[in-house]
Amino acid sequence: MNCTMLCPSRLIIKNNMYRTLNPQKTIETIDKLGKRIHERFPTAGLNKVCAELLTLAQENQTQANWISRPNIAIRLGVVLVIVLAAFVLIYSLSQLSFTREQFTIGDLVTVSEAGINDIVLLGAAIFFLITLETRIKRSRALAALHELRSIAHVIDMHQLTKDPSHMLNKVVMTPSSPERVLTAFELTRYLNYCSEMLSLTGKLAALYAQDFRDAVVLSAVNEVEILTTGLSRKVWQKIMILREMQDLPS
Repeated sequence: MNCTMLCPSRLIIKNNMYRTLNPQKTIETIDKLGKRIHERFPTAGLNKVCAELLTLAQENQTQANWISRPNIAIRLGVVLVIVLAAFVLIYSLSQLSFTREQFTIGDLVTVSEAGINDIVLLGAAIFFLITLETRIKRSRALAALHELRSIAHVIDMHQLTKDPSHMLNKVVMTPSSPERVLTAFELTRYLNYCSEMLSLTGKLAALYAQDFRDAVVLSAVNEVEILTTGLSRKVWQKIMILREMQDLPS
């Protein structure tokens, strides 16, 4: 008999492997990319950038796992505070005593206004407490996404001076011109590595939206993905210029 018929949970796990990003696989991919960069460009600054991206990926895995799990301590604290506030409110109401002769229309208006104010304040306090966990997680996610946005710009800085035009035409160099030491093939590989790093940066951002469906975080993740896609498109324009003008390996 087929094992999946006996173990339906295994089938669910297998299917989910191809529907969600695996943080550990992403880390392994970045680590492998770092080795590839070091083997081909051992002295390039891109090595250090990739190492920093790997460190961010490892930190992000811990952060994303913490964000995806319910925080029991915060939830218990919130429930305790709400129960205590409700008890105090009920106790306060129980201490009120009115007689029909003493209770006037003015007293009714005064008590109603005070009660409405208390209910509004209590509702705002309860809403603040209920959303406390989400706001703490949101703050951590946005801080991590800001780091990913920053490293995307750092990667872009490393490809700015990698201009293929000097290989297509005879360019007159000036004293301030950047050093051009890469062959056409090496330049293609360098740009390709930059594109891969940008793509992986976008994937690290997507991990935060995978299990945390907060609208603010989703918007920030989309911004990082749009940024990395746009920067990668610029890199690929350079790669396509090189491939069109010369017969270079893929």
